[in-house]
Amino acid sequence: MKSIVILISGRGSNMEAIVRDQPAGARISAVISNRADAKGLEFATAHGIATEVVDHKAFPSREAFDSALAAAIDAHEPDLVVLAGFMRVLTDGFVRHYEGRLLNIHPSLLPSFPGLHTHQRALEAGVRIHGATVHFVTPALDCGPVVIQAAVPVLSGDDEDSLSARVLKLEHRIYPQAVRWFVEDRLTITPEGRVIVRDEPLAEAGWIVPALDCTPGVGACGSPQH
Repeated sequence: MKSIVILISGRGSNMEAIVRDQPAGARISAVISNRADAKGLEFATAHGIATEVVDHKAFPSREAFDSALAAAIDAHEPDLVVLAGFMRVLTDGFVRHYEGRLLNIHPSLLPSFPGLHTHQRALEAGVRIHGATVHFVTPALDCGPVVIQAAVPVLSGDDEDSLSARVLKLEHRIYPQAVRWFVEDRLTITPEGRVIVRDEPLAEAGWIVPALDCTPGVGACGSPQH
C-alpha cells in the first residue's frame, strides 16, 4: 500500500479529485497546508484524512519552513508527495529530498507559460490551444519531466474565467491519472529527463474521455510524453 501526502494552500479542488478517484493500492495519508484557512482541509477531514497546518509565516526563512514541512510530511512515510495548488516556491534542498516522488500540476502546456497568470498570458499570446501539465518537480520552476498533458481549444469568446474553468476540468482528470500511474509503478524517468509510461496507456479505452477529441466546444485531448 503506497502512502500519499497532498499539499494544498486553498480550496484543493485537485486534491478532491484525487481523493474521489483514489487508486487501488494507495492511501491518502495526510493533507497538509501552509494556511489554516485552506478550504480543502475541511474536505479532507470530512473524508477521514489526517490534516496538518505548517504556517510559513511562523518561520524566519524559506529553508526553516521547508525543513518543518518536510518533517511533517515524512512523519507519514510517503511514497508520493502531491502538490495540489500549494502556493509556495520550494527550496532546492526540499525538492531534492523528494526527487522522483514529487508531482505538481501546472495550468498550461509546459514549457509554454511557466509561472503565474497562465490563462491571461495564453489569451494575450493568441495561442490556439491551452491546457494543463502534470510533471515531476525539479529545482527549476515548472521545468520537470512531463507525465501527462491535456488541451482545450482557445475559443474566440474566451476570457480568463471561461478558459480557466475548462482547463480546470482537465486538471481534475489528468492528475488522478498521473497519480494512478505512479502507484502502479508505470512511470520511469529516463537519464535524459523524459517520462516513459509503461504498457501503452493510449491503448486503454476510457483513460481520458472523450479520448483525443480536440473539436472546439466538444472535448479534450491528452497524451503522455513518451
